[in-house]
Amino acid sequence: MYTIQGMIRKSINNTYTQFERLGYVGNNLANFNTHAYKTVRFEQMLGEDGYLKGAIRSNFAQGSIRITSNPYDVAIDGQGFIPVVSPSGVVEYTRDGSFKQGKDGYLVTNDDWIVGEGIKIPTNCYKFQIKENGDVVAYDAADSNEKYLGNIPLVRFASPENLEQSDMNRFKTTDESGEAVLVKEHNCFKQNNIETSNTNIYNSTSEMLRLNASMIASMRMLKVVDDMYNKAINIREG
Repeated sequence: MYTIQGMIRKSINNTYTQFERLGYVGNNLANFNTHAYKTVRFEQMLGEDGYLKGAIRSNFAQGSIRITSNPYDVAIDGQGFIPVVSPSGVVEYTRDGSFKQGKDGYLVTNDDWIVGEGIKIPTNCYKFQIKENGDVVAYDAADSNEKYLGNIPLVRFASPENLEQSDMNRFKTTDESGEAVLVKEHNCFKQNNIETSNTNIYNSTSEMLRLNASMIASMRMLKVVDDMYNKAINIREG
């Protein structure tokens, strides 16, 4: 049998859990237009003690691939991530292939992380091409032979859902995700394309409305229990 204090504690805990989940749903909606963004879901369960508990998981389902006609854009069609390196040497992983030509001509992310081991694109080249296997080649003229510049690596993880989200749509490895494994043979890259967010705006909006209604109901219940508690105190003092 629960005491009034126990009911109040459980109501506060459950309301806080719902509020936290609402925050993740709101973040998904806010990133609806973020390239290759992966929806975060908050899995909650009711414990034997009556408290709601939750775990954060990323949904790595493939997002739609959109043509951009930008030669620096590259989408991953299938599973995997592109390793990128910060100016200080930190390695993280992304599916956001909206790259650019950075300092000294290297292929970089929008926040200037080096793609792969460093691929320098000549400023005066006629054009460059990113092949499906990640090889990057350049042409000095329309009829010239290709010049190999490097390769954009593709890596995969044993348990990608356990990757830790980082800044700017990147991910970090964890003990549960396992280490990155290089995919040597593939045809997953699509130049002049970009992967869109896999957020379902209709499902997310519906879930937000349900959570909001649930939070209102929990707060009303908390008010009822609080009133009961105050009446019990008054009776005891009387």
